[in-house]
Amino acid sequence: MKITRFAKLGAVAAVAALALAGCAANEGSTPNGDSSSAASDLSGEIAGGGATSQEVAVQAWTAGFQTANPDVTISYDAAGSGAGRESFQAGAFAFAGSDRAFKSDEIEAGPFSGCAEGSGIIELPTYISPIAVIFNLEGVDKLNLDAATVAGLFSGKIAKWNDPAIAALNEGVTLPDLAVTPVHRQDDSGTTENFTDYLFQTAPDVWTSEPDGVWPLDSGEGANGTSGVVSAVAGGNGTIGYADASRAKEEGLATAAIKVGDEFVEYSPEAAAKIADESPFEEGRADGDLAIALERTSTTAGVYPIVLISYMIACQEYADASVAPVVKGFLQYVASEEGQTAAADAAGSAPISDALREKVNAAIDLIAAE
Repeated sequence: MKITRFAKLGAVAAVAALALAGCAANEGSTPNGDSSSAASDLSGEIAGGGATSQEVAVQAWTAGFQTANPDVTISYDAAGSGAGRESFQAGAFAFAGSDRAFKSDEIEAGPFSGCAEGSGIIELPTYISPIAVIFNLEGVDKLNLDAATVAGLFSGKIAKWNDPAIAALNEGVTLPDLAVTPVHRQDDSGTTENFTDYLFQTAPDVWTSEPDGVWPLDSGEGANGTSGVVSAVAGGNGTIGYADASRAKEEGLATAAIKVGDEFVEYSPEAAAKIADESPFEEGRADGDLAIALERTSTTAGVYPIVLISYMIACQEYADASVAPVVKGFLQYVASEEGQTAAADAAGSAPISDALREKVNAAIDLIAAE
């Protein structure tokens, strides 16, 4: 992280705090004491879209924000992270949800048609969730797996469920002589990019493909979207896949505990949030671009390393100035304690920490919305 970047964001946060103090008499409050995300006279329609992982959370955020701002209409097309970024860049969406931030070279290449000329973008890590390794294996409801074994299962190097590598990690579990059917996303997916990043960082001798939103191998079974992967795994025997943990929980699918250091860690919001707070921001990013470089090789106790951080992406300045106040107000609600609690209750995500919220709010305040 760059000190200059934090200094600038800190200064913005301080100015924002003074401004909020001056406006407090004109703003409402949420039940938990947070400042209201927007003035009650906000109106207009904005469209966003992207990551399927945070679809349930966005529904909760939209409901809460529209209740407080009845003249605002927000729509979200859960078409996948890649589609969301492309549509935002083309100006079709006022904001995007994405399971990865834009890469630096993508930002430099531009253009971002909905943003004012010369405007930067902001990227906010407001949805943190574990990615569950889900499986459907008759007679087996729990497995321990390490990184090399997960990589072997998804690369096809481990072809049978009774392979010695799996058996060694699961003493006492009867594993069938059954073919492994790995299921992956067939669409461009931020969940896939996060999952393959975990494999590449933690098992590079087994998983040699660099992280990518497009599945890099021809083997396995492809499915569209999170729901497609979950359905394919649930509908087979001997299947294994990866999906946002909230969806795995909804379907009651078996999930694997992942080896971290000397222990096997089951996914949880708390374990996901822990690795996010321990990881640095990517260097070389502009103010307001809070892309996190996840340290997936951490051996800290209680950390779950297969995590996706889904971002809300917006313009710092919009070509259509009327869009900015609605987007800004909505994102303030998303980042608020009330908004994060609503997402956690609805989707099982990990609420961002107070320290991260301070930086996110400073970034949101950069949006020009007079």
